[in-house]
Amino acid sequence: MIIEMNDVVCRFGVLAALDHLSLTVEKGEVVCIIGPSGSGKSTLLRCLNALEDIQEGSIEIEGLRLDRQHKDIHKIRLDVGMVFQQFNLFPHLNALDNVNLAQIVVRGRTRYEATVISKELLGKVGLTDKIDSYPSQLSGGQKQRVAIARALAMNPKVMLFDEATSALDPEMIGEVLEVMKQLAREGMTMLVVTHEIGFAREVAHRILFLENGRIVEEGPPQELLTSPKNQRTREFLAKVL
Repeated sequence: MIIEMNDVVCRFGVLAALDHLSLTVEKGEVVCIIGPSGSGKSTLLRCLNALEDIQEGSIEIEGLRLDRQHKDIHKIRLDVGMVFQQFNLFPHLNALDNVNLAQIVVRGRTRYEATVISKELLGKVGLTDKIDSYPSQLSGGQKQRVAIARALAMNPKVMLFDEATSALDPEMIGEVLEVMKQLAREGMTMLVVTHEIGFAREVAHRILFLENGRIVEEGPPQELLTSPKNQRTREFLAKVL
């Protein structure tokens, strides 16, 4: 088991974004998370990277407890890569240097070491010809693929995707999903918040349906998407399928 969340509560004021949520994820598992807006999907991911504090419960990544007071918090965070809706690239750096930067500053790699890794990963996401391009010269799909390469460059054990295609034009979505599918085929542990039900059907080992900070229903795609047991799940899927 690589992720274990036990009875986690995350509040913003009086609102419980996560309401006593428990979840375990096995190494190599791909878990897709669906649900209406405001259901706690993004908060779940942000708690797994200690970007949000939890008020109750516990989170462990490979047996190490994740909280802001942990002396190894930065080390644990390195094991959890995250790709956001927005690309968060540095506009003054080209694609290569955007992928290099954290490797040099955080991982302590030399520029040469980082560059070798960055070029390999930019090739992996199909951007060998865009190494010298700046974000302003890239399409949305290309920017997101640079962001994925940047996260992978830190050698994470888990990858979190927070609606990674939601800010893209429709024709750009496929190229990003293809990179994510390849990562899944290679055995990367992934938690993916997504509206792309077709992607979830094809790639996920398990789908979670969240509402009001709770897991309402979970199961393999062929079960949850075709014969959901919960009425609320059926209502949601009727609107998105």
